[in-house]
Amino acid sequence: MSSAFSSYSKIVDPSGRLNFGGKAILHASGVEFGNGVTFNINMDDLQLLDELGRGNYGTVRKVRHTRTKVEMAMKEIRLELDDPKLKAIITELDILHRATAPQIVEFYGAFFIEGCVYYCMEYMNPGSLDKLYYGEGSVPEDVLARIANNMVKGLRFLKDKLNIIHRDVKPTNVLVNRKGEIKLCDFGVSGQLEKSLAKTNIGCQSYMAPERIKGESQNNLATYTVASDVWSLGLSIVELTKGGYPYPPETYSNVFAQLQAIVHGDPPTLPLEYSETAKDFVARCLEKVPGRRATYSELLEHQFLRDDVMRGDLVDMAAWVERSLAERSKMKEDAQVKTPV
Repeated sequence: MSSAFSSYSKIVDPSGRLNFGGKAILHASGVEFGNGVTFNINMDDLQLLDELGRGNYGTVRKVRHTRTKVEMAMKEIRLELDDPKLKAIITELDILHRATAPQIVEFYGAFFIEGCVYYCMEYMNPGSLDKLYYGEGSVPEDVLARIANNMVKGLRFLKDKLNIIHRDVKPTNVLVNRKGEIKLCDFGVSGQLEKSLAKTNIGCQSYMAPERIKGESQNNLATYTVASDVWSLGLSIVELTKGGYPYPPETYSNVFAQLQAIVHGDPPTLPLEYSETAKDFVARCLEKVPGRRATYSELLEHQFLRDDVMRGDLVDMAAWVERSLAERSKMKEDAQVKTPV
């Protein structure tokens, strides 16, 4: 009796090596990329620690590399009869091993055993940006500028150096560690640029740019450009300042009404306490007409980010992370006290 897994006979050889069409070969001892780069890591090297999260594509666990004592985040993805998942795996692996920039999460290696692909990345504690804001105005403007600067630099690196659009920019895909370093992650839906146009519409729908939502509704898949990531960047910045998603679902009768507001309504703005410079930066990102939206180069020249460069080490990102964690913890404790047993 043939198993479902036998359908992968073209990419899994009898020795258990997973071959992604010459782009990468994964096995129990590591990964060999088609460009000659090799990462050797395996399950025997790792001590399993806490589970960090679960998503559509698998589970993420904290692990410790026993020989070096380095803590890592290990993503586990079970191989299934799902071509999009296979494409997402090789896309993310390919980007991670080539994306060597301070604003991109570091890649330590990958391996394949017993029908699962595992890859190990830099462990960013406390995790994604959505775990740090706790209300309107909880992210100070100097911190906001530092976050925006790193996001823009990371996205420009992907575009200029790797010819990649991220396509899923949102606070949950921006990681922060206790040093206050900001890094992009989750490249499973990233698209290879073809004449500055990616021809597939995927990613998180509620963070889509207006032109992308309209294109999808009209079955026009040629609507995603770099400018669409700039919209998602602007929306993410607004979310950090408001302490929540700028188009809260509870405000709308259904998801269609929510998407209509994104397409036809006025774009969200920063709260009053932020400067006109910050508000203009966001407005340049959330321009409804993609051709008038700012480019990454223009954003890096904007006064909002130029001021961040001038501040340099005066922005204590590590202290902000600790304050935010303490405040979130206090809010959680208060909520538990108020909840009747």
